[in-house]
Amino acid sequence: MEPKWQKSSFSGAGGEECVEIAEFGDFIALRESDAPDRVMLTSRSRFGAFTRHIQTGAWDHLARR
Repeated sequence: MEPKWQKSSFSGAGGEECVEIAEFGDFIALRESDAPDRVMLTSRSRFGAFTRHIQTGAWDHLARR
């Protein structure tokens, strides 16, 4: 079964250069929209931890230059 990819609502109108996610069996699949043939799989619990860190701002310092 082909995964149903979802883009973030923050991707903008064009949808280029964004991360897409999809359910893939027991895993969460992630890919970059401009390289759809490269897919990374992670567990649901690790993806949940990742999104919680983003929501709390734990990694905001990585985005600053």
